[in-house]
Amino acid sequence: MAAVHWTEGGASYAARWRSENDAPAPGGVIVVDDRTTAKAAYRMVRGGAGLLWRGDFHNARQLLRAMDRLHERSGSRRTGAGTGPGTAGRATGDGLAALFHGHRAARAERARLLGSLLVLLQPDHTLKLGRAPDVRAACDHAYGPADAAGSAPGVEPRGTCVALTELAGVLSAYQWHQQGVEIEALGERIHPAYGVFSPVRGEYVDLVATMPFAGDAAPSVAFDLGTGTGVLTALLARRGARTVIATDINPRAVACARSNVRRLGLADQVQVVEADLWPSGRADLIVCNPPWLPARPTSALELGIYDAGSDLLHRFLDGLSEHLMPKGEGWLVLSDLAEHLGLRTRDELLTRIADAGLRVAGRHDTSPRHPRANDAADLLHEARRREVTSLWRLIPGA
Repeated sequence: MAAVHWTEGGASYAARWRSENDAPAPGGVIVVDDRTTAKAAYRMVRGGAGLLWRGDFHNARQLLRAMDRLHERSGSRRTGAGTGPGTAGRATGDGLAALFHGHRAARAERARLLGSLLVLLQPDHTLKLGRAPDVRAACDHAYGPADAAGSAPGVEPRGTCVALTELAGVLSAYQWHQQGVEIEALGERIHPAYGVFSPVRGEYVDLVATMPFAGDAAPSVAFDLGTGTGVLTALLARRGARTVIATDINPRAVACARSNVRRLGLADQVQVVEADLWPSGRADLIVCNPPWLPARPTSALELGIYDAGSDLLHRFLDGLSEHLMPKGEGWLVLSDLAEHLGLRTRDELLTRIADAGLRVAGRHDTSPRHPRANDAADLLHEARRREVTSLWRLIPGA
């Protein structure tokens, strides 16, 4: 485990470094506090420094917001007026693809700079700052029990340095976990865990909830590949599937899905296993809601959004026939946002389906209902406005 080193009061100190997106530990760390101005802080992080905060917690949040405004103004000066929100409405094809990649690069740079403001968690996950909230339960939820945090070789167990932006995400995720997300199709709440994609977009859930089963009979065995929180697994079980086997490669997702299944009283019908896509055996129905955008994820959470080279999508299509029972079918739930962004074409998708020895038995579409679809200030608004989410019914056969 990497370590963070700094000098304070003439003495040298070190602590473990933790980053969910695998950002490297800052090489040079400067101790800052309430006297540090936003301009000075922004200048230091632009120069590559990490800033260890020793002041008031709420002042640190204000400093972070001020640094964000400075970065936004700096970005506007560098790019000029031609790349503002209106640009998205004019861009098409390759232009939208370039806009998407540029947007991701800009977000990554912003995350890097703002992620340079650090706080020190004590070994018990206490945050010793003025007006600091009690973050222990949230950190235990995200990182595991404090006494299981481990230590880096040669580093005294003084605690763990994390970016303030990451800690904010930990606190927000814990609130989501406690409150849960209301799933209308279930009439229940699903409780996402830290690092597991939350089912806040209801359109893909509704497609699985309303699609008739083949022959109008509930499947004896169903697979839910890449289950995440387990929301689609729960839907299939509630709809009468005798056995549902859910898989996910993310250990946090496996634990999260198991917890939600138990909470909903479905443990007798459901098995949740840690696997890279496929479980053993065959099923009457196989459901997969893969990441919709072919780009490289930068964290475990982004595994629910980005799929480098559409690898998971391709492996689902290529393996579907050999995992289906006779007369079984696969349900591919997929947004066409990648098509509108110029990252994948419809012809490429249809060709990949055919090359896998599959044919389309039907398709049901729905439009997005999330707020960003109607946000004209979003750089990718033009693509989001035209987005359609589809459930593709796939069966073996040319």
